[in-house]
Amino acid sequence: MVNTPACTVQAARCCHFWTFLVTTRHILPMDPLMRYPALSDLKRACKRRVPWFVWEYLDSATGSESVKPRNRAALEDVLFRPAILRGPITPDLTTRLLGQDHALPVGVAPVGMSGLIWPGAEAALAAMAAKTRLPYCLSTVATRLPEEIGPIAGDMGWFQLYPPKDPDIRADILRRARQAGFGTLVLTVDLPGPSRRERQLRAQLAIPPRLTPAMLWQIAQRPAWALGTLRHGQPRLRLMEDYLKLDGNAPSTAHPGYLLRAAPDWDYLHQVRAIWDGPLVIKGVLDPEDALRLRDAGADAIWVSNHGGRQFDAAPAALNALRDIRHKLGPEIPLIYDGGVESGLDVLRALALGADFTMLGRGWHYALGALGPAGAGHLAEILRADLVANMMQMGITRPQEAASRLCHDLDRDRDP
Repeated sequence: MVNTPACTVQAARCCHFWTFLVTTRHILPMDPLMRYPALSDLKRACKRRVPWFVWEYLDSATGSESVKPRNRAALEDVLFRPAILRGPITPDLTTRLLGQDHALPVGVAPVGMSGLIWPGAEAALAAMAAKTRLPYCLSTVATRLPEEIGPIAGDMGWFQLYPPKDPDIRADILRRARQAGFGTLVLTVDLPGPSRRERQLRAQLAIPPRLTPAMLWQIAQRPAWALGTLRHGQPRLRLMEDYLKLDGNAPSTAHPGYLLRAAPDWDYLHQVRAIWDGPLVIKGVLDPEDALRLRDAGADAIWVSNHGGRQFDAAPAALNALRDIRHKLGPEIPLIYDGGVESGLDVLRALALGADFTMLGRGWHYALGALGPAGAGHLAEILRADLVANMMQMGITRPQEAASRLCHDLDRDRDP
């Protein structure tokens, strides 16, 4: 009788086991909802798949970066009472904003140099938004032109304007955006000057990227990002470069968009309102008195935001500003919110404190970095599923009913 070594027997058993699984089709590709069930999972995967200098651009804020945790802490302080004995709950997530119906109370916020973060990001996000029926906002400092992205976004396209100093350039940009199909204009007003963003400075990030030996080594370790960039071309601020030709590279905090940009005043706002005949959203508002004046100046919606902590490290949590602004304005004008949103539950928290709609910026790019173009649709599904799950716990059928389930302790603590 032949004595077979134990390790050989064990190997044979493993081989038979895997053969059985394969032949009986028990091995299937893992569902992304199982592998990446939350935005935090996508964020970790993104960090592994993009070069370090790209990660520093996407994830950084300014100063000590205290605003990011402040935004999160304010959201997590909002608690709801769960409901019992409500019977079957069938949530309806459809949300109307500025004359259009959207599948969720969530949209894609503008992110500058989006195509640096993931190759083809603008087109991928616009396509997802059009398919899912969510608003997609293209930045003035995107890596693709309005004429390229507008037809992809369709009637879900918004255009974000960083205000140019030259009125002729401003008029031409707005004309191009309108002709490309963008129906809503978002005027960003919280950038009177460039912020420092120390992490980006340490990463030696320039716009367009200056390929140092260190950056080439980072890129070599991220083949999917590198190959995608080869296909799509070097990320550049193409719209801005149509109006300002520069030689060489500029620091990421002094790129062509900054060189063209004005520090707008109220007269500038009135001029934009006179030019743009569609819905006008003013982005970057934290002061209730400013919100009142913006309403009177013809804003169709106000976007409450502290720019994700990328501009001013002493800014208040956006959620606290949202509640104060809603209290001052009353219900008559739509409020859009961004700042730390990571889940469907966070969306409900923002709606409960006065928002009509929420936006994510970094989150969609974490998703692209993790899964490529498919990541955007995956994140939309994460948010949808989380909204439904939490609305069922709260016993509500519409996201706008979230305020009815707020814990009274929160109201009492916030009362003057």
